[in-house]
Amino acid sequence: MADTLEELTRAVLAFRDERNWAQFHGLRHLMVSLNLEAAEVLELAQWKSDAEVEALATDASSREALADECADVLTYLLLLADRAGLDLARALEQKLAKNAIKYPVEKCYGRRDKYSALD
Repeated sequence: MADTLEELTRAVLAFRDERNWAQFHGLRHLMVSLNLEAAEVLELAQWKSDAEVEALATDASSREALADECADVLTYLLLLADRAGLDLARALEQKLAKNAIKYPVEKCYGRRDKYSALD
């Protein structure tokens, strides 16, 4: 199976292209679909206690459902990034660098405050 973002993207594009679905994958549609799939991840936690949500990772059927929904989110994220011409690995590197400035260890270690609330 694919190990890199590039390989995963190629696999997703091949799957899509075999079905002639690119015609339905405009940028707006991919953005909407990504969010719908993310909501399905969240739905797995609906009406559950914190303990029940934590158990999703250990119960076999719940874990499979979580894996399926995460895979759907990743699929749409890869399609969206491809459509927009984004290098996700590079985007993440750049975002981590920005966040390191916004959230310096000495100010935010062990804190959950937003960067604007750090003193």
